Amino acid sequence: QVQLVESGGGLVQSGGSLRLSCAASGSIGSINAMGWYRQVSGKQRELVAVIGRVGSTNYADSVKGRFTISRDNAKNTVYLQMNSLKPEDTAVYYCNADIRRLLEVGAREYWGQGTQVTVSS
Repeated sequence: QVQLVESGGGLVQSGGSLRLSCAASGSIGSINAMGWYRQVSGKQRELVAVIGRVGSTNYADSVKGRFTISRDNAKNTVYLQMNSLKPEDTAVYYCNADIRRLLEVGAREYWGQGTQVTVSS
């Protein structure tokens, strides 16, 4: 009953900016950490950024200083502001959330469908 829906991917020139959004919906009790991952075809998925319930953040070294993760708890939404984009940022970006469902004690990870980000040189 829980779903993550992403938006904001697209094509951008090197040095440009893009903002990704991912909203969680369904039978949600609470959301703990939320994050963004990316995957290039033929390679393993890697962590980009993660944000805790009240705003603590961690970033991959490759994006620190360029990307900013944030969340709006009232909207169950996580954002990724991407600035100074490079061709090596090209990947499918996936949102992730640790969610406890209504009437349940434990939480588990959920994934979005992925959105393509392409940065041209």
